[in-house]
Amino acid sequence: MKIILLKEVKGLGKEGDLVDVKDGYARNYLFPRKLAIEATPANLNKWKNKKKEMEAKEREEYEKALKLKEKIESIDLKLKGKAGEGGKLFGSITSKDISDALKEQHNIDIDKRKIELEDNIKTLGTTEVEIKIYPEVSAKLRVKVSEE
Repeated sequence: MKIILLKEVKGLGKEGDLVDVKDGYARNYLFPRKLAIEATPANLNKWKNKKKEMEAKEREEYEKALKLKEKIESIDLKLKGKAGEGGKLFGSITSKDISDALKEQHNIDIDKRKIELEDNIKTLGTTEVEIKIYPEVSAKLRVKVSEE
């Protein structure tokens, strides 16, 4: 029996997938739990239209992500910190500090969890930081740390 998944089912597929399962599995497990619907011609038409809408929305989000990537890569983010001898900072610059500075200086709202720091920035100078904007789209941000 062909069905359309309404939610992700482990080992079967993700939401919106058209899959073939045994009749008993569909009737006794998937349908009662509202995890899937039968792939009737009417449901297939709705599914195709929804799939087109989702693809268009994904394409639009991808385009936005590419524009944001260009904008981020053209920025030199400036942060200040207290430093001691040899350019070592007292404390460190974290992904939250970078996120807050992006919001404050350039009005770009990036979640701190999308900023990938191998280790917090602990020295003065320029550091490149990778930011995951969208799946398969990441940008390199130059963070310049200077002394207060």
